[in-house]
Amino acid sequence: MENVSSPLQQPIILKLEGFLVPPGSAPLLFSLVTLNYLVVVLGNGVVVFAIAVDSQLHRPMFIMICHLAVCDLLGATAMLPRLMVHFLTGQQRVAYAAAIAQAFAVHTYGAAVQTILAAMAYDRYVAVCNPLRYPAIMTSSRLHGLCALAWLVALVCISPLFILHIHVPLCGDVVRHVYFSNRSILQLACQPTPTNNIYGLSMAYTLSSSVFLIIVFSYTKILQTSASHQRVEGRISRKALQTCMMHLAVYILYEIATVVIILLLRFPSVSQNVKKFLSILFVVLPTTVNPVIYGLASQELRSSIIKHITFLAEL
Repeated sequence: MENVSSPLQQPIILKLEGFLVPPGSAPLLFSLVTLNYLVVVLGNGVVVFAIAVDSQLHRPMFIMICHLAVCDLLGATAMLPRLMVHFLTGQQRVAYAAAIAQAFAVHTYGAAVQTILAAMAYDRYVAVCNPLRYPAIMTSSRLHGLCALAWLVALVCISPLFILHIHVPLCGDVVRHVYFSNRSILQLACQPTPTNNIYGLSMAYTLSSSVFLIIVFSYTKILQTSASHQRVEGRISRKALQTCMMHLAVYILYEIATVVIILLLRFPSVSQNVKKFLSILFVVLPTTVNPVIYGLASQELRSSIIKHITFLAEL
């Protein structure tokens, strides 16, 4: 059943179309998604573990990296296990509450990644442009308050999207996607939802623009400060710039994956499977690659991870 003449009654069960899987290829696809999820969990889990147990890493930059790794785990866990079930069992029926939960988690991930990266940019701005005052400015309480604010802003931005779902009746039950989102669920509504549409677009534009401006301002100031330093100070600032480039690389990677989704809307001739695959890149790609970026850019984090892995291997 795709469309009905009257609103669906509780308990509502939705059908998630997922990928159009060629016969005999489901086991291979299940194995690939499972491997990808294990890599994400292992990579980000190791980062979180190393930062949590190593007191030398209990500094603002690494604490924020830890929050970003937790955010990556949220995004991957919201999407990939559902795909694994789809390929393993072919199950497409999902309870409405579970659909809303997945959509809320995916949207929260998308918002929190941006707010945490904005917090990181501010931290690097203070560290490079005000190095002498940095310990007094970025105290432990302010650090944890800034991280909490990043999560709170994401939740406050996303929650209204789903509060507006409460009184929206659904007259369809087939979602032609590989994961649930606010937009894909509202496409099943019995009538137009202009309030939700206007809020969603306004929120997404405001959040993305604000984060972009914060990052541009922070890194412009960092580059100006670094360029004005003398040669001796320049060696110190280059180390800070290396960290800044790591944060910038994570932000650019996320934005590239997001832009791919937007561009897909301009090419209706692209096959549905290709569109669906590219649409999950904004979660799959950053969550897989980010731990590698952290490790390559931060010798301290890399050394801590190697030290703890060696210690565990010797037990």
